[in-house]
Amino acid sequence: MNWNAVLAAMAPENALLAGIVLLIGVDIVASRPQRGFALALLATGAATLAAAMLAASGYAAAPFAGQYSINPASAAAKLVVLGLALPVLLIARDEAPGSRFYMLLLSSLYGVCLMLSSDSFLTLFLGLEIMSIPVYTLVVVGLRRPQSAEAGLKYLVLSGTASAMFLMGVSMLYGGSGSMSLSAFAVALNSGTTAASAGVVLIIAAFFLKAAVVPFHAWAPDAYEAASVPVTAYMATIVKAGALLAVVRLFAEAPVDRPVSDLIAILPLVSIVWGNLAAMRQTSFRRMIAYSSIAHAGYLFYAFLGDGPTRFQAVAFYILAYGLMNLLAFASLPRGDDRARDDLEQLKGLFHRDPWAALMIGIAMLSLAGIPPFPGFVAKFLIFKNVIAAGWTTYAVLGLVGSYLGIYFYLRVIQFLFMSPAAADAGRGQQRAAIAAGLLCLLPSMLLTVFPGWLITRL
Repeated sequence: MNWNAVLAAMAPENALLAGIVLLIGVDIVASRPQRGFALALLATGAATLAAAMLAASGYAAAPFAGQYSINPASAAAKLVVLGLALPVLLIARDEAPGSRFYMLLLSSLYGVCLMLSSDSFLTLFLGLEIMSIPVYTLVVVGLRRPQSAEAGLKYLVLSGTASAMFLMGVSMLYGGSGSMSLSAFAVALNSGTTAASAGVVLIIAAFFLKAAVVPFHAWAPDAYEAASVPVTAYMATIVKAGALLAVVRLFAEAPVDRPVSDLIAILPLVSIVWGNLAAMRQTSFRRMIAYSSIAHAGYLFYAFLGDGPTRFQAVAFYILAYGLMNLLAFASLPRGDDRARDDLEQLKGLFHRDPWAALMIGIAMLSLAGIPPFPGFVAKFLIFKNVIAAGWTTYAVLGLVGSYLGIYFYLRVIQFLFMSPAAADAGRGQQRAAIAAGLLCLLPSMLLTVFPGWLITRL
């Protein structure tokens, strides 16, 4: 084994692992509870820098042949995920209950990075579980609300179901091919045999549950609402990004034909429509974002109807635009009691109390709605352009019609921000770290708005 190759190829994971070990060590030897924010930010920043260097240099290696490899695409995927994690840490600075929060967060990030370099189902499953298990705990950390424990349990049980479906699907593929390589999935997509098709369906259903696609979405609204703001931001962006980028690696560039194409078109289409309709009736900001994320999961899975070479480009750009705008909205929420700041009524008249926060949330809502010239429009355009180019015009038209439903509830938030009288006892102001997180999201979003082609060509 070439240890230099291991250290270089796994530099992002090694930086995260070093941060976890240091956090545990400091927590053990310190005489009083530690915050852990600085160490976590340093470790994530080092991991992001390592991923950027690997992607820029075009580094490719397979330190664990058949199990783990790195190439420019997987390094770029890690860069997107780790870059989105930095604002999450800044949002958490004044809200995280202690160093254990950061240990769990870095552990989950480690699992995401491991998934994005997996070459076998064994490594993919290991990364999937390392990503998920800490999040179950993060939902209940601090117990901000009485329903936090119930939401965490629901997430645990349903995610356990996803793991069981994934393993059952893998066992069926292994039984037919005798291989644990991810390439067995691409072969099984169009094999036509009953066992292979059943295995493919079970694996896709497992990722539907992880990404909260209808009808596997029941955990998301409760978990998003019950968790703290930084944990909800993490689940809405990093967990979804990890799951979708892992699916890109799973499908590779294999063409998708019927009946699998119908599965990854019909359920995401239902997800788009239902997520947008259900979001209209919400009075909780986090619950609204949960249903919004259900709809966006539908858009993302539409990317797999497109041609193989364009999937990574479309998914990575969409995740970056969607993640930045979600995090911008969470970072701009006014301070206050956890339950009160989650109430959409508290956003009424925010522009008169805090113009900066209102503008940032407004920009985020317009981009998530897909209004030009914001990056959310370019992301949706890229998805649907590829779907139409692949010949799935009917699904593309239905998806576009479903996306128009979402405009209503995003504009409703903007109405609250700018055209409603201020709510009584509304929170105001933001922590400095949250403002920094907002700027960290706003600046790259502006670049994506002005120069979207620059990033698209590099993906």
